[in-house]
Amino acid sequence: MSGFHDDYEPTQADLDNHSNQLNENNDAYWQSRGYDERPEDWESYDD
Repeated sequence: MSGFHDDYEPTQADLDNHSNQLNENNDAYWQSRGYDERPEDWESYDD
């Protein structure tokens, strides 16, 4: 899986976190981009 070292087997928590950081409907997406949480008007944001 990309983003992990070849000799590292990601845990389910790692995979969940990775998925959450790619999902703009999730707070982890916004936190990984410097926001405290998902903005109320998040649907109006352009990537």
